[in-house]
Order: sequence, then structure tokens, then C-alpha cells
Amino acid sequence: MAIAQVVMAFGHFFFAMGWPGAVYIGTLLVGLGYGAHWAIVPAAASELFGLKNFGALYNFLIIANPAGSLVFSGLIASSIYDMEAEKQAQQPHERRLMASVLTRFLNMDEPLKCEGICIIAAVLSMILVYRTKTVYANLYGRSRM
Repeated sequence: MAIAQVVMAFGHFFFAMGWPGAVYIGTLLVGLGYGAHWAIVPAAASELFGLKNFGALYNFLIIANPAGSLVFSGLIASSIYDMEAEKQAQQPHERRLMASVLTRFLNMDEPLKCEGICIIAAVLSMILVYRTKTVYANLYGRSRM
């Protein structure tokens, strides 16, 4: 799951760079990571929580995606993004100098942009691996890590 998150992070990195053709590579990487994630999640959930109430658990997994997107992307991440974009707009960068001179010359308003990428999901997945390592060691024997 952590590898799928890292693949998705690279895809988002390509989106953030805005290079020519990066949208195609970014879409491919995000799609691969997202598909791998949804192939792994039901199996991981069944191993962690068992098969007794798997139907209810699977329904919670299905509703978790749109609910998590609404909360994290729509509410939390967007407010953090706007706050960081305002901070970065007040601190001019050398590479944005020509673009800002051009927008001032043409009297256009430059939209706020936040330059950076977050791979928190990959870090959290690695924490999950570390915390569940003993569970899998007890289920399948000693791990090689």
C-alpha cells in the first residue's frame, strides 16, 4: 500500500510541475496507484479485521473514499493550501520574477499558487506497516524486514 501511495505522490508531483505532457504521465501514475490501492485495501482489511463482518466493513471502505475526499481535500487541504499560497505570494521567488513582471505589465491578476508536494500518505502507510509488523509476524511467522 505504501508503494501505491508513493506512485500516486510521483503522479501528483508531475501535476504540480506543470511540464508539457506532464498531465499524461501524472494521470497514468495516479491511476496506477489508485487502482493498486483499491486492489489491496479489501485484502488488507480482511486480514486485519477478519471475515466475520466483511460485508459491513467493505461498505465502510466504499463510503470512506468520498467522505475522506470531502473532509481532507475539500475542507482541510484546501484551507492549508490557500494559507500557504498566500504566504508564498508575499515572498517572491526568482523564477517567478519574469511571470510577475509580465502579469504586472499586462495588468492581470496572478492566481495564488502553492508550490510544493505532500507525501503524508506514504509516511502514514509506513507507520501502519511498522505498527502491524507484529500482527503479521504472529500470523505468518518471522518477517524478513
